[in-house]
Amino acid sequence: MLKADIDTKMKFLHGFSHKTRIQILECIKEEEKTVSQIVDDLNGNQSNISQHLACLKGCGLVVGRQEGKYVYYRVRNQLVRDLLTMFDVVLEDVQNDVTCCKNHID
Repeated sequence: MLKADIDTKMKFLHGFSHKTRIQILECIKEEEKTVSQIVDDLNGNQSNISQHLACLKGCGLVVGRQEGKYVYYRVRNQLVRDLLTMFDVVLEDVQNDVTCCKNHID
């Protein structure tokens, strides 16, 4: 098994480091959606959501599919869906510690 270098790992993890990106990933975890659908679901604005989608795409977490004038975004594959589920499982175990953490940096 290949071991990613630390810089590549950090770039990958950057995709998970913003609330809006996590919301987008959860929004498209089970089905693909257009930017407009994601904006509506998250009550966001199109420009902001598009910027975060570009980051997620650059991090390899989502892919887009052009159909006519629309681009449909989805989580890249089952491994990414599994990772999102694993975050929930691990968080359930450490939630109290995370809630009490005073070392959080924005």
